[in-house]
Amino acid sequence: MAEGRPLTIGEVINLLRDEFPDVTVSKVRFLESQGLLTPGRSESGYRLFDAAEIERLRFILRQQRDHFLPLKVIKSKLTLWERGEEDGDGSAPGMVEPRGEPADRDELLRRSGLTRARLEELIDAGLITAADEDGEHFPPEAVTVAREARRLFELGFEPRHLKVVLHAAQREADLVTQLVAPLLALRQPEAREQARAVLTTSVDAITALHRALLGGQARELLES
Repeated sequence: MAEGRPLTIGEVINLLRDEFPDVTVSKVRFLESQGLLTPGRSESGYRLFDAAEIERLRFILRQQRDHFLPLKVIKSKLTLWERGEEDGDGSAPGMVEPRGEPADRDELLRRSGLTRARLEELIDAGLITAADEDGEHFPPEAVTVAREARRLFELGFEPRHLKVVLHAAQREADLVTQLVAPLLALRQPEAREQARAVLTTSVDAITALHRALLGGQARELLES
C-alpha cells in the first residue's frame, strides 16, 4: 500500500486480481455481510482496508479457491489463523509436509485450469510427480505447482523454463538436508521433531529470502 495508507475496495480488487481473477466488489461485500471481514470506513462511508484486513481477505479467498471450504468452516479457521496457529495456505505452522488428500488427474486439471497436454508436459519435465504407480493421483502440492505453472504458461513460459525453478528447489532441498541428516540418523522421536523444526524454519527462511532476492532483481530491471 502506498505509504501504508488503507485501500478502497476498488484498489483492493486491483491489488488481488492477479492471484484471484474472479474476485469482485460484490464478493468482498458479501464476505463482509457474513462477518468474515470488518473493513474500516472513511468519513464519507467508503470501505477502507488496512494491511491486516487485506491479508485476512487473501486467507479467505485462498481457502475458497484451494480447499473449497464453506464460509462457516473458513470463519472457524480464521480464529486459528489470527492466533498464528494456521498459515495462509491452510496448513499448520511447523509442518513441512503438505496436508490434504492426493488429487486425482481430473481434480488436478479442474483446480489448476491446465489442459491435459500441459499437465503431461509438466510431468515429463519432472515438475509434477504422481503419488501412485498408476500415475492417476498426485500429492497435494501438485495443485499449487499446476496452478502457478498455468499462470506462467499464460505469460509465455514453457516447461523447459520452469525446470530452472525445479533445479533451484532441488539444490535448496539438498542444502537443508545437510542440516538435518545427522538428526534423522539418530532415529529417535525427539531428534525427528527437532529435524522437523529445523526443516520448517529453513524452508520458511529460504522461501522468504528467495522472494526478496527475486523481487529485488525485478525492481532493478524496471528501474534500469
